[in-house]
Amino acid sequence: MLKILQPILAILLAAWVFRQVRKPTGWLGKRMLRAMNLSHAAMTEWGLQNLAVPAEAAILDIGCGGGATVRRLAALASGGKVVGLDYSAASIAVSRNTNAREIEAGRVQFLLGSVTHLPFSDGAFDVVTAVETHYYWPDLPVNLREILRVLKPGGTLTLIAETYRGGPFRLLYGMVMPLLGAAFLSDAEHQDVLRQGGFIEVATRHRSGRNWILATGRKAIDPWSIVPR
Repeated sequence: MLKILQPILAILLAAWVFRQVRKPTGWLGKRMLRAMNLSHAAMTEWGLQNLAVPAEAAILDIGCGGGATVRRLAALASGGKVVGLDYSAASIAVSRNTNAREIEAGRVQFLLGSVTHLPFSDGAFDVVTAVETHYYWPDLPVNLREILRVLKPGGTLTLIAETYRGGPFRLLYGMVMPLLGAAFLSDAEHQDVLRQGGFIEVATRHRSGRNWILATGRKAIDPWSIVPR
């Protein structure tokens, strides 16, 4: 009986871990989120170094996780405001704790919600970021068009992730990503899906020796919206 139970328990544990990675819940999920704040710090810092953030920018971070990216963005946009969005209640709780000072100062806000229906008006943000989350989204082209909607003309989207198909650890991630139910996109596929979402000036970058990817795009400026002076 024990020999039968052991593999069943191992499968159940693995299923729980994969579910927690996608959508953390409960006190164990909160512990995982705090750990992610640390484990993703170097990658996030690398990605944000390649991002031009205006001091007065309105920024949306989708899939804000434990809130560390929002705190860094608030420091970059010293005169702006940052909104963190996540569909996990545990993520929102940890993010609010991580950014308690910024919330008190009125510079940061967290909302429970999904990339499928962003609860914001058209053209609300100068910058949208998403760290370690876009490969979980249910319909990337459609979700990217929803992001395009809430960006201001000329606004930018930045996707940061620790894996892409074709990176130095592609064999390992090639096994892990399907188990997570995550899209495992190549460099070219990242660029293609951003263009499908309506973005221009699409580009990707990588960190040498790591499996990291930075994918960026810009919302076009409607020439009819420019008033001659």
